[in-house]
Amino acid sequence: MTLDPALIESSFAVVEPNGARVTKYFYEHLFANNPGVRHLFASHMEEQEDRLWTALGGLVANLHDTETVTRILRGLGARHVGYGALPEHFPAVGASLLATLQHYAGEAWTPQVEESWTALYGVISATMGEAMATRTTG
Repeated sequence: MTLDPALIESSFAVVEPNGARVTKYFYEHLFANNPGVRHLFASHMEEQEDRLWTALGGLVANLHDTETVTRILRGLGARHVGYGALPEHFPAVGASLLATLQHYAGEAWTPQVEESWTALYGVISATMGEAMATRTTG
C-alpha cells in the first residue's frame, strides 16, 4: 500500500469543513459496529471528539515531519494504555475512521485516497501499538 501525503491532505481538506460532525459520526459508527468498546469512553463525548479532531488534524498537518508524527503517535499510544485500549481495538477504529472519511469526502474518496488513508492508519496503529507495548512492559 502506498501512502501519498498529497492525497491525504487533499481529502482531509474536503472533510475538514465538517468539523465536529466528523468525530461525532466516527464515534457513532464505532459504537454501533463495536458496542463492546463503548465502556472505554466517558458518557459525554464532546471532549473526546475534540481531542480526536485535534489529533487527526495534527497528524495531517505534520505528514512531512516524520519525527513529529512519530512523537504524536507514541504519546497517543502511551496514553491509550491508561484508558484500557488494546491493540485488538485498532481494526475496529480503523474501519470506523475510513468509513467516516469516506462519508464526508464524498466524490473525493477514490480508491487511491482509500489506499493512502489505509496505509496511514497502518502507520498509526503500528506506532501506537509499539508505544502501548512499551508502556505495558516497561
